[in-house]
Amino acid sequence: MRDLAFLGFIAALIGLGLKRPFLFVLGYAYADIVSPQRLSYYLLNSIPGGISLIMAGLAVAAWLIADDKRDTRIAPRQGLMLLLLGYAAFTTFHADMPVDALDKWEWAWKAIAFAIFLPLALRTRLRVEAFLLVMTLSAAAIIIVGGIKTALSGGGYGALNLMVSNNSGLYEGSIISTFAIALIPVILWFARFGTVFRPDWRVKLFCGALIFACLLIPVGTEARTGLVCIAVLAVLMLRDVKRRLLYMTGATLIALVAIPLLPQSFTNRMETIQGYQADESANTRLAVWAWTLEYVQQRPFGGGFEAYVQNRIQVQTVDSRSAGDVQIVSALTQADAGRAWHSAYFEMLGEQGWPGLLLFLLIHGAGLVRMEMLRRRYRGRTDDMAWVSPLATALQNFHLVFLVGALFVAVAWQPFIWMAIAVQIGFDNWVCRRERPQSRKSWTAEAPAAAGAA
Repeated sequence: MRDLAFLGFIAALIGLGLKRPFLFVLGYAYADIVSPQRLSYYLLNSIPGGISLIMAGLAVAAWLIADDKRDTRIAPRQGLMLLLLGYAAFTTFHADMPVDALDKWEWAWKAIAFAIFLPLALRTRLRVEAFLLVMTLSAAAIIIVGGIKTALSGGGYGALNLMVSNNSGLYEGSIISTFAIALIPVILWFARFGTVFRPDWRVKLFCGALIFACLLIPVGTEARTGLVCIAVLAVLMLRDVKRRLLYMTGATLIALVAIPLLPQSFTNRMETIQGYQADESANTRLAVWAWTLEYVQQRPFGGGFEAYVQNRIQVQTVDSRSAGDVQIVSALTQADAGRAWHSAYFEMLGEQGWPGLLLFLLIHGAGLVRMEMLRRRYRGRTDDMAWVSPLATALQNFHLVFLVGALFVAVAWQPFIWMAIAVQIGFDNWVCRRERPQSRKSWTAEAPAAAGAA
């Protein structure tokens, strides 16, 4: 029955897309984020290439055939993304681990390629908002399940089942913790400025409940990355809070009330942030990062996707305990191999070398700069563009939280962040097109006066 329900929903989505072609773009977001084939027993698993590839093909075809292409603009970031895609193709076919590299290439190239195309389709405010809404609700399908299970059982590290046992994509604990916290500013924007669902009491109630579920995800997964992301977001939101002292006091009180209610296993795991020397996971990260820096000295252009498989590391842990007046220090060294990057930056460095890391930083850095420019330019507006600065702020906060979380999670190629970058570009392009007629009007009005004065 589950397979038939998913199949019926997707068939209905395709049918509606034949009448409203932009729905294929939204269908791609749903299929790529939720991955219904993972929830299916057989029917969807048997489709070659997966639902997301079919939706992507339909979206591109619909845009080519039926969409308005006036004022189509290729942003510089799209050019950088295309360059990164081409460079990744080169490193893939010269990879140290060719079989493993091709496995990752099969899904990574689709994420970048569709992100390059997506801004071309996001031509209006409604489209930008609709795509961002589908992104949020698709992630919410996973977050709400995780939040309910955490509230009922408390979760546990590696024990919280997010609908599937496949520990990849947004179904992985640290990844969903990062993106759940990063989504909170976007959810707050929908609660104030959404137009697809007008922000009445029902929408605000749902947004509040969803934010609570987002905050529960790091508790249920016991991902330390999520706790760091919460702290970063709390600081970022200070920029736009009118009563900062009240905000900080309230946040402190909420934290003091929440700490006694948290599971003991969560509290114990969070305490390892300070005592990282005794934590094997933290020391593994440091060892892998050190290996990566040595590796790119020999391979400055990277070793291709999944190059970490060949690493050989020594993990050292130091534990200190008190026995009366005696301090007992024990050190343990273990050999390990094939440990993952545990960081998007080291992932990009090890796989794509220094050129790939530079492109990665340029793409993300340009996004932050452009959102800051829109945030400041439209701040304080009370007309029909009053929503622009808050959305730029929300997208920038989303991006900053992701970049902090990416320090500890290998999410450099995750489709969700590339979709968010594409939304930034589409939103930026729309604002620029909106400004252009105003510039023409002012020039037309000033030109006769200037000619008379001359």
